[in-house]
Amino acid sequence: MNATRRALLGAAAALAAPATLQAQGRFPERPITILVPFPPGGATDVQMRALAEAATRHFGQTVLVENRPGAGSTLGAAAVARARPDGYQVAQMTLPALRLPFMQRMPYDPRRDFTPIIHLTGYTFGVMVRADSPWKTWQELVADARARPGRHRWGNTGANGTPHLAMLELAEREGLQVEHIPFRGEADAVPAVLGGHIEATAGGTGSSQLVTEGKLRYLNFWTRQRVPRFPDVPTLLELGYQGMVITSPYGLVAPAGLDAEILGALHEGFRRALHDPTHLAVLERLDQPVEYLNSADYARNMAETIDFEEKRVERLGLRTG
Repeated sequence: MNATRRALLGAAAALAAPATLQAQGRFPERPITILVPFPPGGATDVQMRALAEAATRHFGQTVLVENRPGAGSTLGAAAVARARPDGYQVAQMTLPALRLPFMQRMPYDPRRDFTPIIHLTGYTFGVMVRADSPWKTWQELVADARARPGRHRWGNTGANGTPHLAMLELAEREGLQVEHIPFRGEADAVPAVLGGHIEATAGGTGSSQLVTEGKLRYLNFWTRQRVPRFPDVPTLLELGYQGMVITSPYGLVAPAGLDAEILGALHEGFRRALHDPTHLAVLERLDQPVEYLNSADYARNMAETIDFEEKRVERLGLRTG
């Protein structure tokens, strides 16, 4: 067989090769469920559903999103820690889910109970108020909160979550007496702002459309650089809060003890989904960057994060039980 014939046969075989992982007769053989520890409608839910839709095409099996909001975004991790290590149930691993075991008793050990699959992205957090509120800038909101101690109610996406701790730190740096109101996620906090039940809230960019529609206003972002879609909104760094770059990156994990071949298949399917053009378009709309790490690199990253959060909780005296 000459080289040209071999090349043609190779090309034909490549064209005939199955387009999905499932078509190759390996994992998965049935639907996969992603546990998302936030309610429907927020930035995380929007991003994860786009990822699941893209992953469905690449796995050749349906990938479902099941919302498990509450408990500081730890319910997904807690459920996966108890699940069978067969690859059919995975969870979004949030930063609070790695932090909270050092603050209170939790039904899992972040060091022992998970198999890291892939690191995905991080949030673009900021503080929002109603567009018709009297506060046009962050400085004006702070000044009013200082003038009316105890009268401001600032929301966040969950007790002891990253936005909650950041808002506590901002209030502490400014010497403010503010009531902090935890919600189950951005999808619950934003209606409270729109309804006038709270003065401001911290959250992701799932509500950006309400900003462009003139219903909400961003007062700051917590990224290192300004967000291109909202170039007039300053960062915390620009406002003088040194060291406050907060994105709370996250990825997907499976139960501990996962077979290496199944881990490889999960990683590859979600890697393709992460870089799928339809999913990338959603990340762009949410102003969230791709922060891809493979399974081994994500495992190292998680280990470093866990060590950092354990020391942080001890340093700040955050342990509650």
